[in-house]
Amino acid sequence: MTSPTQLDTQPWWMYGHVWLIIAGPAAVVVAGFVTLVIAIRVPDPVIAQDYYRRGLEINKTLAEQKALAPALQTRNHAATPVSAKP
Repeated sequence: MTSPTQLDTQPWWMYGHVWLIIAGPAAVVVAGFVTLVIAIRVPDPVIAQDYYRRGLEINKTLAEQKALAPALQTRNHAATPVSAKP
């Protein structure tokens, strides 16, 4: 008489689902090392020593452009033809 349940005697590495489970964390580890290599080979650029002064100048330029905006709008409005009112 044979038993209906037969035991698998294969080693654990012979099952495909085991490698599917191991592949996720292994891919993350490889991606981490790739990121490390990129970070070491391509360092971040150093910002300018006078970055604060440059930022203040940019803010002044933007403020001047905003101050001119109403004049530009008025000029454009004055050049628009008036439509006939019903």
